[in-house]
Parts: sequence; structure tokens; C-alpha cells
Amino acid sequence: MCGRYATTRSNADLSSFFEAVDVAEPLRASWNVAPTDPVPLIRTSKQHEGRVLDTARWGLVPHWAPDLRGGARMINARAETVATLRSFASSFAKRRCLVPADGWFEWVRDGKQKQAFYMTPGDGRPLAFAGLWSAWGPESVLTTSVITTAALGGLTRVHDRMPLILPADRWDDWLAGGGDPERLLRPLPESDLEAIEIRAIGPEVGNVRNNGPELLEPRSEVTLF
Repeated sequence: MCGRYATTRSNADLSSFFEAVDVAEPLRASWNVAPTDPVPLIRTSKQHEGRVLDTARWGLVPHWAPDLRGGARMINARAETVATLRSFASSFAKRRCLVPADGWFEWVRDGKQKQAFYMTPGDGRPLAFAGLWSAWGPESVLTTSVITTAALGGLTRVHDRMPLILPADRWDDWLAGGGDPERLLRPLPESDLEAIEIRAIGPEVGNVRNNGPELLEPRSEVTLF
């Protein structure tokens, strides 16, 4: 699963990179995003006739849910079931989005200890996670979920799941709605995933109260098996 990630770009940077109109709240850089935190997303808007940069609560809450409390358990949607599971099917068909990220975190157990790793593009460009969004309640609170798929290549060394990452040439089809689920949900080729750096980092990221660029500093003394 993807339970923590980093997203530190400004409204101006993200709206430019994704060629989107900025309708989001002012974004605060976060090096340690946790469930229910506000996060940026890219979705389509009929009003703006194209992509918009917006803000949502991480943890999708379907419109029929009685309250927002279940969102903390809905931060991820599995690619294998997202098109058919009641909680996600409607959003998958009509309300897909891109979730910008700098990278994501996973933990590997080594005996009694857990080692944290940060996965991030080697070229420093933003990632676009495949996501879903929904509007809940009379105030239309936006909520979102990140789609995960089976890990491939070297990423299997840190976890058996990874976020579904979408390259720029697939953004329009993803945001359009409809389409063939098998085609839309295909993962990046392993050759493309080789550009993802797997970086050992310190244990401080495990505490959600810690949030700063120092969390991403590599620990050179740690090797990945």
C-alpha cells in the first residue's frame, strides 16, 4: 500500500507542470503526508473546460457514507478491484484524478527493526499517481484515494504493492472517464520504473509529527539487501 508520501510543490509549480487552472487552497509543502491530510490533485472541470488543480482530503469517502470517519481506511484503492468495488466503482467510472507526489515511503522489517525507504524519481520531476475523487456531504468535501498495483522490478524489494504511476501521455485518457479498465490500469513498464531511486532514510519519518526536508536525507550506511 501507499500509506505515506511527500508532496512539496507550490500551487504555481503544479498548475504549470500539469497545465491546470489553479482553484486549490494555498498548498503547504509536506514531506510526510498522512491519511486525512489535505493534498493536491488534478481533475477535470466542466466549468473551466479542462484540468484544474484542486485540494482534497486524503481518504476517499463515498457520497453515501454517513460521515467522514471512514476515509482514513480508504487512502488506497487496489487496481484489481477498483472498477467493481462499490466504494470506488462510481468514482473510477466518472471521477478520476492525478495525485501529484515527490515520492512515497515504505518500511522493510529487518529482524526486530524496521528500515524506512523513500522512492522518488532520480530526475527530481513530480510523479502523477492515479487517483479517484469524490464529493461528500452538503458542503461537497472533496476526498481522494491513490490507486495501487502489484510492485514490479526492484520495487518488490521494499513492498509487494506500489502506487499506479501514470506518464504524461496517459493523463488525458485517465482524466476523461470511461474507457477500458484493463488498459487504463496497466502499470509502467519495468524499464521505466528503473528510474525510481530507492533511498534508505532515517526512522523519524515514522512519526507523523515530523515533517521537514531532513526526513528525506539518505542513510548511506544502509543497503537494500
